Amino acid sequence: ALLTGGLVDCWGWNLYGQLGNGSTSDSDVPVAVTGLSGARAIAGGGYHTCALLADGEVDCWGGNGFGELGDETTTDSGAPVAVSGLTGATALTTGDYHTCAVITGGTVYCWGWNDSDQLGNGILPQSDVPIAVSGLSGATAITAQYLHTCVLLTTGSVECWGWNGYGQLGDGTTIESSSPVEVR
Repeated sequence: ALLTGGLVDCWGWNLYGQLGNGSTSDSDVPVAVTGLSGARAIAGGGYHTCALLADGEVDCWGGNGFGELGDETTTDSGAPVAVSGLTGATALTTGDYHTCAVITGGTVYCWGWNDSDQLGNGILPQSDVPIAVSGLSGATAITAQYLHTCVLLTTGSVECWGWNGYGQLGDGTTIESSSPVEVR
């Protein structure tokens, strides 16, 4: 939960430190995320959590086996760590094992697991630092799921990339895409 004043409380399963309170003990009541303030938005992935801060930086905590915390490691963290080299973030999303942010000006950076091209840059199998999504500009909002990511553009169109086994990219195919394709 994002609280008044930019604080964050989390609760539930905590095997990987995804509650951010410095422990790996589960909690059935809200606990404060350690050392975090100035949060404007939060997003929870499968085993990690991230916060968009008022200064445009992003902090993440929890499971990091695929680099989804973006701190140049694959080490889990029970407390927030800064995403390496990322500034000017305006929107944030998490998939199960990847994270993406829209940056001022409408570019998008993603990091973490990339087994099905959900990072949108053709790099396999993962990245532990943010990398730009290929050929994308004008993004204003973003969302991610398990193996795909989508953005809303200033033009009003939507583009998606990643796994497309059930047509979730909306391009009329079931072909995976490592770069954004427009929803028809």
